[in-house]
Amino acid sequence: MKDTRSRSEAVLARVDEHYAGKPAGKPAGKPAGRLDARLTDRLRDAFQAAGCDVERLSLDEIAGIDQLHLGGRAASRRLSQLAQLPPGSRVLDIGCGTGGASRLLAAEGDCQVVGIDVTAEFIDVARWLSRATGLSSRTRFICADAAELPLPSASVDAVWCQHALLNMPTPDAVIGEWCRVLAGQGKLLLHEVVSGDNPSPLVLPVPWASRREHSQLESLAQLERRLESAGFECLTLEDVTADALAWRGKHARHEQPPQADTTQGTPAKTEGSRHTLPGAAAIFGESFVDMGRNLLDNLQHDRVRVVQGVWQRG
Repeated sequence: MKDTRSRSEAVLARVDEHYAGKPAGKPAGKPAGRLDARLTDRLRDAFQAAGCDVERLSLDEIAGIDQLHLGGRAASRRLSQLAQLPPGSRVLDIGCGTGGASRLLAAEGDCQVVGIDVTAEFIDVARWLSRATGLSSRTRFICADAAELPLPSASVDAVWCQHALLNMPTPDAVIGEWCRVLAGQGKLLLHEVVSGDNPSPLVLPVPWASRREHSQLESLAQLERRLESAGFECLTLEDVTADALAWRGKHARHEQPPQADTTQGTPAKTEGSRHTLPGAAAIFGESFVDMGRNLLDNLQHDRVRVVQGVWQRG
């Protein structure tokens, strides 16, 4: 058990290194293209450069860094529609990143949301963006391991997870925690990348992994078996790979090479001039264009697929 825990902690440390650009256990040095400034400070500077008030932001302004998964806000809205959560639902957002799905559920679904992520810098950004968008009273963010949730048993009505299991080295422990914190016949809402039928290795880097050990992809059949063993009943399941492929292809056409503008976000008009709002490259650095291109290749050649669905605790 101790060895398993040590391996899990090592994997999570490498995941944190990938997302935050802080090599675990190294006194100096960063991956190429990363800056020394904290992520929140970099993003605040980028929004200020785009002419935004960093203490009063709209959900539209932050859309480019808000939800770091295939399909963006549209995919989250689709999952929310499938879930049909009643207003006031208590939701746990697993692997919340910068908190975009949490804020969407709070703003559009009138939910109370707790976001969990292992990357502390993402949690800092999520808290700032919720304050800046006026949603801090309905969203709360905690830096924690999803396999050891700092929440009471039976304390949430739904667990929400988008593109997060693919980084988790102990999925059974994570799913066990979902069962513990769900109240009654709570719902599980998944939007996940799974392995495809093509057995060839992933082309790297991709947004969730710069090295092979970062990626914990399983097939859909493996995921379904895990959930069934944990007592979850599938209510609806969709393969949305075609939608994800179209979305990634559309965005790839607008992305610039690393030496160009790395905000790669949405054009914004302020006082007659045209600025670019920060996009995912402001988080992932100059390697983001390669990540997006490789992800498109992996989708096109069936190395990965994307699925979404709703399960209910039995």
